[in-house]
Amino acid sequence: MTTIGFIGSGHIGSQLARLAVARGYDVVMSNSRGPETLSALVGELGEHARAATPAEAAAAADIVVVTTPLAAEATLPVAELAGKIVIDTNNYYPQRDGNIPELDDESTTVAERLQAALPQSHVVKAFNHIGAAALTAESAPAGTPGRRALAVAGDDPDARARVAALVDEFGFDTVDLGALAEGWRVQRDTPGYVVRLDADGLREAAAAAKRYRDM
Repeated sequence: MTTIGFIGSGHIGSQLARLAVARGYDVVMSNSRGPETLSALVGELGEHARAATPAEAAAAADIVVVTTPLAAEATLPVAELAGKIVIDTNNYYPQRDGNIPELDDESTTVAERLQAALPQSHVVKAFNHIGAAALTAESAPAGTPGRRALAVAGDDPDARARVAALVDEFGFDTVDLGALAEGWRVQRDTPGYVVRLDADGLREAAAAAKRYRDM
């Protein structure tokens, strides 16, 4: 049985946890405020869920979802995340995160920056271009006509394939963007960002995406 750890248990994290426990996964929830603040969420999620510290969640999990403001990435438990698949759901919002020069000049991406901070982990970009409510509202079985698609990107092919399988299990078709550097194609303000598209539509949107400097 795979255990999924969550570092950050806000809107996206809690929705992904709901999808996970509904499919029989164990989840370990964490946030910056302490396990005791997650009692209501864990109570809702039921017997497959527990609360812990970020380091405990990372250590206990096979797959870890990082869904925090970018500033919080400096506090991630690097040692406990070593060797793990780490799903990066984050986007860069200067008004929230402050200006980050390497993201402003697009010399790197959010996910590549996280991968550099976690050199022994396998970072995969996913779930960053869908609203939280849509994760449960628009989840649908494989083969459903017009099923919504979500993108994945990552440098480790096996990790990327594992996350793609999870995306499918959670109720969405998958569009594989390839390397982590391609994850920008569904970042904020691109055609595929928080827009409901099927797989063909998402591929077209990703191909049409422009860098911020070219907008």
